[in-house]
Amino acid sequence: MVVAREFDTVHLDYEEIAEFDYSPTKCKKSYRVVALKKHLVWSKGQAQLWDEVRYFFYITNDRKAPAYEIVLGANKRCNQENLIEQLKNGVHALRAPVDGLLSNWSYMVMAGLAWNLKVWFALLMPVHGRWRTKHSAEREEVLRMQAKRFINTFLRVPAQIVRSGRRVIYRLLSWNRWQPWLLRMADAMRHPLRC
Repeated sequence: MVVAREFDTVHLDYEEIAEFDYSPTKCKKSYRVVALKKHLVWSKGQAQLWDEVRYFFYITNDRKAPAYEIVLGANKRCNQENLIEQLKNGVHALRAPVDGLLSNWSYMVMAGLAWNLKVWFALLMPVHGRWRTKHSAEREEVLRMQAKRFINTFLRVPAQIVRSGRRVIYRLLSWNRWQPWLLRMADAMRHPLRC
C-alpha cells in the first residue's frame, strides 16, 4: 500500500558506532561518548529520493559496557521523550499559569501527579490467569496512552448514580472497548492493597 500510494518512507540502511573520550572545558573528569551514525534512505513509492545521515551521541561514565550495549540501553529508555512531551502538552505540567515561582511549582507537581495516577492505574491492574498475554498487552497500551485519550477513555465516562436503600448503583450510559478493563480495575480496587 505504501508503494502503491507513493508515500514518503524512511528506511534504515545501516549503522556505524564509534566512541571517544570527551572532557568539558571546565571539568577535570573525562566522559565516554558513544557516537551512532545512521544511514537512512528516503524513498517515494519505488523510487529512491536521497540518502541521509543522522548522528546520535550518548554521554556516559560506564567504561566497561561495549558501545552497542550503551546504544541499546538508550533505545530502551527512549520513551522518556514521549513522557516529557505528554507532561508538556498532555497535562500541561510545564506551563506557567501564574506569576509566582511557588505557585508554578505547585501547579507542575499537581499536573505531574495526575500523570502518575494514569501510570499507577495501569500498573495496579492484576494480570494473571489464562488471559495473561491479553491483559499484559492491554496494560502496555494503557501505559503508552496519551493523556487526552486516557481522560476521554477512563475519566469522562457518562454514568447514572442511583441510591436505593443501602446501595449505590453506578450505571454506565455508554460503552467503549476499555469498559471491561475499567470494571476489572474497579473490582481490584475494592479489595485492600497488600504488598
